[in-house]
Amino acid sequence: MLFSDVADGVKGRLKEANLNFNRRFPGDRHPKGRQPVHTVYGGAHLFTARTARKMGEIALRAMAEYAPDPAALARGLGMDPAHSGQDLWQKVHARVIGKLTSEPVEDFRIDFEDGYGNRPDAEEDGHAAATAREVALGMKEGTLPPFTGIRVKPFNQENIDRAVRTLDIFLDTLLQETGNRLPPDFVVTLPKITVAAQTRALAELLSEVEKKRGLPRNSIKFEIMVEMPQIIIDDTGRSPLRQIVDAGDGRCVGAHFGSYDYTAGCQITASSQTMTSPVCDFAKHVLQVSLAGTPVMISDGATNVMPVGPHRAAPGTALTAQQIAENRAIVHRAWQLSYQNIRHSLDTGYYQGWDLHPAQLPVRYAAMYAYFLEGFDSVSERLKGFVEKAAKATLLGDVFDDAATGQGLLNFFLRGISCGAITEAEALRTGLTLDEIRARSFLKILRNRKIV
Repeated sequence: MLFSDVADGVKGRLKEANLNFNRRFPGDRHPKGRQPVHTVYGGAHLFTARTARKMGEIALRAMAEYAPDPAALARGLGMDPAHSGQDLWQKVHARVIGKLTSEPVEDFRIDFEDGYGNRPDAEEDGHAAATAREVALGMKEGTLPPFTGIRVKPFNQENIDRAVRTLDIFLDTLLQETGNRLPPDFVVTLPKITVAAQTRALAELLSEVEKKRGLPRNSIKFEIMVEMPQIIIDDTGRSPLRQIVDAGDGRCVGAHFGSYDYTAGCQITASSQTMTSPVCDFAKHVLQVSLAGTPVMISDGATNVMPVGPHRAAPGTALTAQQIAENRAIVHRAWQLSYQNIRHSLDTGYYQGWDLHPAQLPVRYAAMYAYFLEGFDSVSERLKGFVEKAAKATLLGDVFDDAATGQGLLNFFLRGISCGAITEAEALRTGLTLDEIRARSFLKILRNRKIV
């Protein structure tokens, strides 16, 4: 044999390299669990245990006023219901109503940064303790969203003392109130990261909390906010994002892009600071590539134009027809901007974003549902065809080497089912079984069918 003298040594060294790669790139988190479609940020001074439910009620009122039926929803989002299909918008409208009724908010972040501002220390101390008690009450009453957390101020020199104090008070109060229990999928959000030392510091602080409270190691997770140009490309000409994540010692589970801080840092004026700016697309692609194949979930930012009409009726009075029309036009214009931004995020592989107002929630879900339902027929046929093509190729003795494309098609359904756009029953049209879909691996499907 030509390789007999060197093969074992070569394969041994390659095995070590391959296993090291697999450890550093273990795969996305979402195939094993659920990624929320959004994170809602709200000022800490306004948070209560019922905030998510109240936001759902407000969102439903916005639907009743500005999108009472499928055609009105489509037009409000800038779509022609006749052109895009009435059946599509009937499904979207019904599923948005159902979502806002059952689970209006998927992820909520109690905000002590931009949505809260700078306040006297005594006031922020009070809000840190009060919000912790509200979270504990929400855990008891079952009113919290599936994902929740707190955003503190940055760990820069100006804010580090205040950020650490707020986090300390919040966690101490929460764990006292709950008997050392955390809400499911609880995270700490660290904004405006500039250096890996900041995530390392947060990891050390959270480790200390776990030790003192007897919590399992790495039970308190955090996410970073990518808002500064210097962490897209640093002074060495490289992206430090992976280094920043790794400094978190396995605790970092998310990276959220901040469009407006980032564009401001690039000297872009306010009128041109948009989520769809090519400047943002470049940064988000660097973020995407830097963390591809890791368990860190990425998120886009928020549309900062709020869907709020300027006219409100005084007690005992009603709005005029003109005022009602003006409110509708302004809300629909904001909805259309948000819808376009979300669709752009989806097209570029960002399946999560921010929402800032209850009236944005209908747009979030409508955009998600329309995106997956529009492509449902073609993708289901393609996926069904890929499985059949694989079997045929094997019978002909050919090599089927397009499993990556098949996985991409399967991921479409996994994402669609996860966000509520597609039901599991509808996914059966792919020709796959529920067990095969839930296995989340196209290669496993082929192997179990003895295709590969």
